[in-house]
Amino acid sequence: MSDLELNPLFARTDEATSFPRHRIPEAGSLPETAYQLIHDEAMLDGNARMNLATFVGTWMDDHANRLYSEAFDKNMIDKDEYPATAEIEDRCWRMIARLWNAPDPDHTMGTSTVGSSEACMFGGLALKRRWQHRRRAAGESTERPNIVLSSAVQVCWEKFCNYFDVEPRYVPVSEEHRVLDGHDLDSYVDENTIGVVAILGVTYTGMYEPVAAIAAALDDIEDRRGLDIRIHVDAASGGMIAPFLQPDLEWDFRLPRVASINTSGHKYGLVYPGLGWIVWRTQEDLPEDLVFRVSYLGGDMPTLALNFSRPGAQVLLQYYLFLQLGMDGYRRVQGTTMEVARYLAGEIGKMPDFELWSEDLDIPVFAWRLAVEDASGGARRERKWTLYDLSDRLRMHGWQVPAYPMPDDLSDVTVQRIVVRNGMSHDLATLFVRDLRTCVHYLDGLAAPLPSSADCGQGRGFHH
Repeated sequence: MSDLELNPLFARTDEATSFPRHRIPEAGSLPETAYQLIHDEAMLDGNARMNLATFVGTWMDDHANRLYSEAFDKNMIDKDEYPATAEIEDRCWRMIARLWNAPDPDHTMGTSTVGSSEACMFGGLALKRRWQHRRRAAGESTERPNIVLSSAVQVCWEKFCNYFDVEPRYVPVSEEHRVLDGHDLDSYVDENTIGVVAILGVTYTGMYEPVAAIAAALDDIEDRRGLDIRIHVDAASGGMIAPFLQPDLEWDFRLPRVASINTSGHKYGLVYPGLGWIVWRTQEDLPEDLVFRVSYLGGDMPTLALNFSRPGAQVLLQYYLFLQLGMDGYRRVQGTTMEVARYLAGEIGKMPDFELWSEDLDIPVFAWRLAVEDASGGARRERKWTLYDLSDRLRMHGWQVPAYPMPDDLSDVTVQRIVVRNGMSHDLATLFVRDLRTCVHYLDGLAAPLPSSADCGQGRGFHH
């Protein structure tokens, strides 16, 4: 037998030889060697189930995993080669259009994307192009377009404005107006405003921006100033929560001013990354000149994508979940996730060191800050630790819970945020609360003055 057959993997000849990190090695290696090296290095990543920072789904069942492995090679953009996958994509966004109360789901437009960021780019581009067409038809300038956003907007909108030459006009959040709610909107819009972005589930705090109130403010502006300004709803998270848990909330195409909506299939759509969806209210809300029709591999193919090649497996996974869960299943999954989030928020809100940013949860996401008063309303004792210290301490227990400053005008406020996803059980939640209390107790111990040698006794250890 050869040496490779006799020795286990880690004892093979030359197994200890390092691979170059920043260039392709001259010689290859055995498949199992390359696999083991990458597998072992990837173990240094965090545990996805204990990552309470990300919105992105980290769990699917075995049937979904099997379907995923069968569709790794499908290129979503190649509708000529993969017509069945293209048909399923069409079914999915039409299902979503109905979920969002599109006035005529059979005569509207939608598409899948790599994620919500790409979908937001399309939403913004459609608003800009529609504004340009209207201005040109009236013989007016198309220079200096602007878009109105909350200062708590997700960074993809900053990218949109930068990449596509649109001036962002940020409405600052404050203690009195913690989200974009239509307040003072009149001073931010003008004839060059291509649209207003409303967020259904703010990344910083999980709160909904009241789309109906924003629409009412824009209705009033149109009545007084003649400005017809549409809304794009960035429902990356809330778009797959509100229809199931808050069906009576008017945020979607029930509001005539809403032109387009996006969501993340890989967030509360419950699919692995990366998958997004965008739907327009009507076909007229997506200008035809944004749709490309190309000849590719022998067929005529309409395409709406910033990426020309992207995986199609996630689209099949979304369809699988729509069929497997149905409306009732999504209600149960999202409802259970919300129950876990409410339990965590309740336990954290009862701890004297913390103050919830919002008492009511819109999606299974919430944030808290350090309390500035004790339970009786008096000033707290001086605290020697911050939420950043707490975040670091929780990471030592395996939990990833970010701490970060709020946006401009609230940048002196630091919060921590938890995102509860499918797979975060009540049992795991109770373990997190236990570890959180342990970390706070430890940090409070560090904050207390160390005892003198007389207090401790010579030679005796001091334990926090």
